[in-house]
Amino acid sequence: MDETSFQIRLIHGLSSVSAEDWNAVANPAGLPDDPFLSWEFLEALEATGCAVPERGWAPHHILLEAPGRGLIGAMPLYLKGHSQGEFVFDHSWADAYERAGGRYYPKLLSAVPFTPVTGRRRLVRPGPDETRIANALLAGAVQIAESNDLSSLHVNFISEAEAFSMENAGLMIRTDQQFHWINHGYETFDDFLGELSSAKRKNLRKERRKAQEGLVFRHITGDDITEADWDAFFEFYMDTGSRKWGSPYLNRETFSLLGERMADKLLLVFAEDNDTPIAGALNVIGGDRLLGRYWGTIDPRPMLHFETCYYQAIDFAIAHGLGTVEAGAQGGHKLARGYVPVTTYSAHWIAHEGLALAIDDYLERERAAVERESTFLRDRTPFKKE
Repeated sequence: MDETSFQIRLIHGLSSVSAEDWNAVANPAGLPDDPFLSWEFLEALEATGCAVPERGWAPHHILLEAPGRGLIGAMPLYLKGHSQGEFVFDHSWADAYERAGGRYYPKLLSAVPFTPVTGRRRLVRPGPDETRIANALLAGAVQIAESNDLSSLHVNFISEAEAFSMENAGLMIRTDQQFHWINHGYETFDDFLGELSSAKRKNLRKERRKAQEGLVFRHITGDDITEADWDAFFEFYMDTGSRKWGSPYLNRETFSLLGERMADKLLLVFAEDNDTPIAGALNVIGGDRLLGRYWGTIDPRPMLHFETCYYQAIDFAIAHGLGTVEAGAQGGHKLARGYVPVTTYSAHWIAHEGLALAIDDYLERERAAVERESTFLRDRTPFKKE
């Protein structure tokens, strides 16, 4: 396939493309399912007013089409008026550039809004022309930035292999770390505890007893999730969101629409006191992964966060044979709960040569620091030393 056999089209909302066409490249057969890339998830953020121009998220999705084949590639892309809701922090870059007289915003971002989960960003079916299509998508995104005199293009939460590919294409690579729980074929939570040192094992059991005291924990998924459940969870979500980032990213309608469209991919964990939910966590089930997203409580209790978000997620993953639990961004406290450091990657194209050189120098030193910290933490996991 040569470049004359396809055309690039820009759309300003996923309502302009069918769910079937988008999902055919976002979650093609033969690749692990990623609910965050689905039309159902991304379009819900637009339809409910969360990822929209008024909120600083103007959709500029790239579609790559070929005669007789229809949609052969896509790239979720947003024109951003700020750097909120990204979890790859470039505020200092923006500040430095604007103090020097530049204009950092708007910028281009390829990511899943409000979601620090690694996944594909160049959406292509596996096949002999996969690399060519992926290269065309990235080149198209850079061209959009250049032709519109934008400061930068950012591609967040990509795999290591994708980072290597984008580095070869001239983008700069940034690393960070998250903490994931890895299922080594455990059949019970006690099997997992058996791999920890005696002191850590004792501490986790103590935390669970303390958190579970007087409470019942309930897992709800699929058609069992009701609007009353969403009402309860939204109260928890608003409490956490208001305290952590001032203005929560999602609204009540978002949760109802996600429940309507993809309930089988959602897991609610409720902590209940006398049948009344007092805390909850929302997880997304994707392929072999359980992906923790939001949590909150209206009745703070000791260790309740750890139990609701981390230990209950492990219970579910073991019971359903899932390979990993990804518990969201940051959080060194997860290390003591059996979650291990995992490197995350993002790629960046900067238009201004001077700013690009400064950022490149910074990223080189930052990558080394991330690797040193990861090595330090890997040596201090709660697992038994061999």
